Amino acid sequence: MSERRLDESDSQRHWNKNAPHWAVLVRDGYDIAREYVNNPELLKNLGDLSGKLVLDAGCGEGYNTRLMAGLGGKMVGVDLSTKMIELAREQESREPLGIRYENTSYAALSMFGDQTFDVVVSTVALMDSPCYREALTEFNRVLKRGGRLYFSITHPCFISREIRWLPAEEGRLQQVVVGGYFNTEPEVDTWHFSFFPDPEKYPPFTVPTFYRTLSEYVNTLIEAGFKLRRIYEPKPTEEGLRTHESLRRWAVQAALFLHFDAVKDES
Repeated sequence: MSERRLDESDSQRHWNKNAPHWAVLVRDGYDIAREYVNNPELLKNLGDLSGKLVLDAGCGEGYNTRLMAGLGGKMVGVDLSTKMIELAREQESREPLGIRYENTSYAALSMFGDQTFDVVVSTVALMDSPCYREALTEFNRVLKRGGRLYFSITHPCFISREIRWLPAEEGRLQQVVVGGYFNTEPEVDTWHFSFFPDPEKYPPFTVPTFYRTLSEYVNTLIEAGFKLRRIYEPKPTEEGLRTHESLRRWAVQAALFLHFDAVKDES
């Protein structure tokens, strides 16, 4: 008998396990890819959110939700992980920003009515679920006519099943090797933040990953009723390159993240 295919229950279980040390390390700034690659592009492109009701889909412990509240958005965060939502609510109690957090899958938003939100945002979360198509269908339903969807994922063309870095040669940066692009069988990845100086202090993260091709991401977005306006492939910021030499390879050799900026098709 073949092994059971990974599903949302696996994502929930693994992220509940990851939650306590994830929150500590992210809040202490050890997720340098978030700090110096993904979030600067995200916050720049989102712009002023004043007066907008914004859904953060896959909010985790609320780090980015709080940043978006700082852009003026009236924020609602949802996450499948009960532990992550507990941590987000605890932080909201300590430092109230008016954020509402709900424990649900971003592919099951029945607690929200049709055309509720002005903006839906998801940051580096949609590749961790088997329910990409279902999530986009729900995002379209809860968005107002002409509402905006902005999401980021790890870049499917580079963060493939068989990505590896070759040793650096004299005078040259490391070279990246990718493979297995069309092998979309999900798997559980195990890793930790490379910048954290004491990796033995916390267990590594275990994260179910659901590989998809670029065409699947784009075509499913269109089929779900969205118009794609722009895509972005952010590079590390100058500050990030000055303080973290390990980021330089993501400024030259490959893109770590891919961002989609789309609107609900009013037709």
